[in-house]
Amino acid sequence: MRSQEWFGRTGKDGFIYRAWMKNQGFPHHEFEGKPVIGICNTWSELTPCNAHFRELAEAVKRGVWEAGGFPLEFPVMSLGECQIKPTAMLFRNLASMDVEESIRGNSIDGVILLCGCDKTTPSLVMGACSVDIPTMVVSGGPMLAGRFQGRKIGTSDLWRFAEDFKMGRMTQAEFTAAEAAMARSQGHCAVMGTASTMAAMVESLGLALPDNATIPAADSRRKVLAHMTGVRAVELVREGITPSKLLTRQAFENAIVVNAALGGSTNFILHLIAIAGRIGVELSLNDFDALSGKIPLLANLQPSGEHFVEDLFYAGGLPAIIHELLPHLNGNALTVNGKTLAENCAEAQNYDPAVIASLDKPFKPESGIAVLRGNLCPDGAVLKPSAATPALMQHTGRAVVFENIDDYKARIDDPDLDVDADCVLVLKNVGPRGYPGMPEVGNMTLPAKVLAQGVHDMVRISDGRMSGTGFGTVVLHVSPESAVGGNLAFVQNGDLITLDVPNRSLHLHVSDEELAGRLVHFKPLDLGYDRGYVNLFIRHVTQAHEGVDFDFLKGGSGSVVRRDSH
Repeated sequence: MRSQEWFGRTGKDGFIYRAWMKNQGFPHHEFEGKPVIGICNTWSELTPCNAHFRELAEAVKRGVWEAGGFPLEFPVMSLGECQIKPTAMLFRNLASMDVEESIRGNSIDGVILLCGCDKTTPSLVMGACSVDIPTMVVSGGPMLAGRFQGRKIGTSDLWRFAEDFKMGRMTQAEFTAAEAAMARSQGHCAVMGTASTMAAMVESLGLALPDNATIPAADSRRKVLAHMTGVRAVELVREGITPSKLLTRQAFENAIVVNAALGGSTNFILHLIAIAGRIGVELSLNDFDALSGKIPLLANLQPSGEHFVEDLFYAGGLPAIIHELLPHLNGNALTVNGKTLAENCAEAQNYDPAVIASLDKPFKPESGIAVLRGNLCPDGAVLKPSAATPALMQHTGRAVVFENIDDYKARIDDPDLDVDADCVLVLKNVGPRGYPGMPEVGNMTLPAKVLAQGVHDMVRISDGRMSGTGFGTVVLHVSPESAVGGNLAFVQNGDLITLDVPNRSLHLHVSDEELAGRLVHFKPLDLGYDRGYVNLFIRHVTQAHEGVDFDFLKGGSGSVVRRDSH
């Protein structure tokens, strides 16, 4: 056991490694060769989606004890999507470093990652992959759907409520009542936003037990899953199954196909590419388009549909989706419970065709991620077809440009803004370096004067991200970003832009000569960060098509630590 490099020592070193641990009441025999399972916990009251993780950790511990292991819980940085400024994405890589070094530097043989809110999942998985000891994931689970004015609501309704409030169609009292009704139970967002997308990602990758993605947080079966994960983690250590044995190229392909059928978040791309980079699997934007382009949308879930992740669980959960997708999957891919992906869903059934459609009769014909290329995005940009307006999928309009988020907020509702429904809204300097941190501002709220005309969607383009709960004809992750001199930086008011999703094209109708002339006047942004982590981030972060990880974190350093602390 790896832990015996600490606890199995004799003399002074063994004394030090064991003695202070014993002040917690652990008897000596617990240190004599039992598999030590670290419970990596992102519990925090500042991360409300993860606020129930103390209970989940206790359930995991019961499972570890039952299987003859020795559970030791430890905290790592927690990233609350709705609280931390300027954006949780700025700190995903920092949290991954915290996880990596906490695992490597401590006396554990295997690790269980407790994660729920958007960035906690990829950051924990990235860190664990860089160490590569036996690893399992327990997600926090979706919250129950909200209830407001006699109907179900979820996070995706926020964007509709915001428009109605802005236009005077919703009173302050109604807005406040909806706020209280939205998040009525523990758990992460109730829709197929980024948190549920990440939970589905780890299950389809094979890092979590079946049903991890969809059991509601408030359901007692979530604790049962945590308990059984604790049991299995001990066995996993004894079998020597590490992430590198599970996260093959085939596993990543499976995750992309499943995400397409779910209508998962566009953030999935950034995180999956980053995880692949840590484990040593080559993955590019082209893979997402090639693998998901033939997959229809099967899950009728918000924001692409009408139901909630809770409903998906009752309908058969992710195993039912995977069972339907088996003709398009690598069914022999090994998963964390020792069974293949196909074996895990062999008996799965679809109990509600209104929630889970079939390949023969899909909910929508288009799903997945459309990867766009063109002079506006030489390294790519992405769009989520299932959440877009069909009539705008081929569209040419004149650009209305906002140089940064402050410019956007100052002018978007100006009555004198020269804009109409056919225009293309362009937001610059919200990419990895330009904000910094690549925030979820890409699904810009439409101008008040356009909303007043009854218009609810326009083509929007930025180098930023969009919440997985968002929707609309929104082009995201434009790469290279404007802050580093990508062509997005040179778009001017009135330029014509053509979006052609069927042909995967995004074109700025400006000649190469004109763009070269505009480049002469380009000056890199100086955001004023000359110290600390944010300065490190700006200097080392990669672009969107590379996963927004740090350039020095690709690959892993393994689990070996050769020097003692005393």
